[in-house]
Amino acid sequence: MLVDILLQRVQIQPNHKGYIFLQDGETESDSLTYKELDRRAKSIASHLQQWKGERALLLYPSGLEFIVAFFGCLYAGVVAVPVYPPKRNQKLSRLLSIVNDSQAKVALTSTSILADIGQRWEKETELLSQLKWVTTDAIEANPQEFIPTSPKPESLAFLQYTSGSTGAPKGVMVTHKNIIHNQQLIHQAFSHSEKTILVGWLPLFHDMGLIGNVLQPIYLGTPCILMPPVAFLQKPICWLKAISKYKATTSGGPNFAYDLCAKKIQPEDLANLDLSSWDVAFNGAEPLRAQTLEQFSQKFAQCGFNYNAFYPCYGMAETTLFTTGGDKNQKPVIKNALADQSEKTSLVENKISSAESPLLVGCGHTYMDTTVIIANPESLIRCEKGQVGEIWVSGGSIASGYWNRPEATQETFQAYLKDTEEGPFLRTGDLGFLLDGELFVTGRLKDIIIIRGQNHYPQDIELTVQKSHPALRPNCGAAFSLEVEGEERVVVVQEVERSYLHKLNVDEVIEAIRKAVSQDHQLQIYGIVLLKTASIPKTSSGKIQRYLCRKLFLEDGFSTVAIWKSDNIASSFELPVLINAYKGTEKTTYPKSDLPTSELIKQWVIKWLAKELKLTEQSIDSSKSFADYGLDSVVAVQLAQDLGEWLGEDLDATIAWNFPTIESVAIHLASKLQLDLSSQPDPKISNLKNLRENDIESSIAEGLEKLESLLVDN
Repeated sequence: MLVDILLQRVQIQPNHKGYIFLQDGETESDSLTYKELDRRAKSIASHLQQWKGERALLLYPSGLEFIVAFFGCLYAGVVAVPVYPPKRNQKLSRLLSIVNDSQAKVALTSTSILADIGQRWEKETELLSQLKWVTTDAIEANPQEFIPTSPKPESLAFLQYTSGSTGAPKGVMVTHKNIIHNQQLIHQAFSHSEKTILVGWLPLFHDMGLIGNVLQPIYLGTPCILMPPVAFLQKPICWLKAISKYKATTSGGPNFAYDLCAKKIQPEDLANLDLSSWDVAFNGAEPLRAQTLEQFSQKFAQCGFNYNAFYPCYGMAETTLFTTGGDKNQKPVIKNALADQSEKTSLVENKISSAESPLLVGCGHTYMDTTVIIANPESLIRCEKGQVGEIWVSGGSIASGYWNRPEATQETFQAYLKDTEEGPFLRTGDLGFLLDGELFVTGRLKDIIIIRGQNHYPQDIELTVQKSHPALRPNCGAAFSLEVEGEERVVVVQEVERSYLHKLNVDEVIEAIRKAVSQDHQLQIYGIVLLKTASIPKTSSGKIQRYLCRKLFLEDGFSTVAIWKSDNIASSFELPVLINAYKGTEKTTYPKSDLPTSELIKQWVIKWLAKELKLTEQSIDSSKSFADYGLDSVVAVQLAQDLGEWLGEDLDATIAWNFPTIESVAIHLASKLQLDLSSQPDPKISNLKNLRENDIESSIAEGLEKLESLLVDN
């Protein structure tokens, strides 16, 4: 078991650095040897042994504290429940749902996070009172040696709560046997060895971050270099620099990570980059795009990156993590596949077609005892070769089911073929086909929307939309995704209440929808269609036909009250010129008279937002929140990066959360520049000096936590 493996590492290589942490993505800020991890985990375990068999929440940002706490739970026989501290101004419904569903008795966290919880959520006495809070950074080593007991293979190790459904997240029950089996799968499929070096930026509460970047290195006895997700988002080059510096052999993430690097990293940043050691560039957790692989490979070929290193793979929390993957030394399998998906649950034959048909990237094949079949989701009969159906999986990595949900467990984890009674299989809810043993994923049976690797359930977005304004009719909307310029974007189609049809303030409704979806789901909407009452397509049983809504949207087939698209408005983008300003590695210096004013900075931000969000400058109100304009996490990081380059300043990635309006950002930055050069700041903005230093630090920390939690999560 994993506990035994760590204890073995302590005996064989106690001073080997298992983890190195780069807080800013570049500088080593912390590390853990196996001996240190063992000592700190035992200290935590000694405090937890009274809760053996119970569930414990792990509320940490991505970092080494999380890893120590996770192993502390394994040592003590406590079931870990990795969650992320709720973001500022976020409703606690999801966290409370997880607490109630898991029946957690204890919560492990840091002193600073606990203090923050006490201040921000003091009204949530239900959450605070039912949990025993343990601040692990305040635990001192126990003078008595704690001796971990090796768990049984079938014992529950942790609960991986699936994301997306804010109303009812489900806890996937992962056993110790599941963990070891999946580690063996990854080891074999990736051809890992004692020479493997991993680099990771994925959130550690996410299954890919935890199983792949935390547990696989322990299993191998090799190092892993970690950085916060926000460091990658702010400067994607940090990820590749770490691979280059540490000669990493394995690293990866969702498709959007490669796309972000291809688009944002500048040619001048490639000079000292060496990616020749990188031989497993895994890509999973969201739809894979052949175009992204090609663009990334072309851009970084001069840095030694080999296209053959791309490793498409497929998996999910319900299979612990890894399910299928390719051959390490072979190119990804890409086919021009003709697949009529007009009805997602129907069976259609796939044939190699013309160059105009969609390119599908294969997700590899199975390893060890894992079996993948394609079944008709309605008849429950195995599909013929090359036919599209639901992907069913069996094998040693399949989790035990959903915690305290016997009906959902039976429906999802205990499927049998109707004619042959083969089983049990896990029903993945994904659509695909097998061609010469290669798995191709073609769609999603359950209408899940995947944006940058994070799952979003359409019904959650639809509910948010319908609550955003009284003019919107309940249970009469559809949310779906479509590909726009190589990216998945969200579209909302929504009926209007009959009583509002003749007095509808369209701009007000559109703004309310965009703001609500941005705040609750951190998503930027591409299109909004407002429909007349009783006009949205439904089945005979009253279910929304999301696929038909998508088809009608693409064909302009709706009879609309109003329609809004983010790319309908072209905006010129001529930046205000900064005297003496330039883009370079050193900070810009200004004569005092040439300092950028708050008005000039405000103009720059307005123009930048107009360009990025496809809005007119006149439509942007500098006193409104960034959330009003649907700013998502990646766009927010880009704003901080571009604004910092323009000013010649290193700006915090979370400035759009710490200062939530254009005006407050402009005032803050103008004040900051002036305070850097003069002890007599502009009296108009001198009141900002009254901010206490610890308040500023706390605000920045909260912003980092918020931004990090927006990333990929199955």
